[in-house]
Amino acid sequence: MAAIKKRSLVDQVYETLRGDIIMLRRPLGSKLNVSELQEELGVSCTPIREAVNRLQQEGLVVYENNVGAHILDLDRHDIIEIEQLAMTLHCAAIRLAMEHGDREAIVSELEKHLEEYRRARTVQNEVTAINRFIGTYYANCGNRRLDASMISIQGQQLLLRYIYANCLEQRGSNAEDFEAMLEATRAGDGEQVCRRLQANTDRRIPVLMEYVQRERAAR
Repeated sequence: MAAIKKRSLVDQVYETLRGDIIMLRRPLGSKLNVSELQEELGVSCTPIREAVNRLQQEGLVVYENNVGAHILDLDRHDIIEIEQLAMTLHCAAIRLAMEHGDREAIVSELEKHLEEYRRARTVQNEVTAINRFIGTYYANCGNRRLDASMISIQGQQLLLRYIYANCLEQRGSNAEDFEAMLEATRAGDGEQVCRRLQANTDRRIPVLMEYVQRERAAR
């Protein structure tokens, strides 16, 4: 029987804060006050500071001198940069997976996650399914450094996916894009997979920009 790994207190605080940020339970740009978090989470300041440092390295938290730590406050430029970098990494993973991976195994995994996406009834389930769908290419690309590079911005991209999914009136609205990616993968056409993923990204960006503009105006 495999040993059960216990999560450290820092891990628990980190995962709690990360989930709150990504799922928009804490507003973009809001301050992270250590004393308030101590009272809220019932822990000492040390694990909170360590967790905030990890979130800062991930780009979800920003620290400013004389101001302190606050959640990333997205603007139009941030959205473009995050999506451009993510697409560059995604397409690299797709091409490598198509070249070196077991296509039959990749298709099988994609089918499973596409079905999860179709069945999703909550924003969290939908975003999780998309993340697993895209992650299939990374898991089969055979390049650990590429995988690690994606992990470094994964939090920011998940944040954007949650924002976008929250703006949609109906779950599964983008199924056509992922179905086309699956068919292109089955046909061994990595470039078509990338084109359909780019089309999905292009559709998402205006919605994200409208959201951040609306949020800023409401403050």
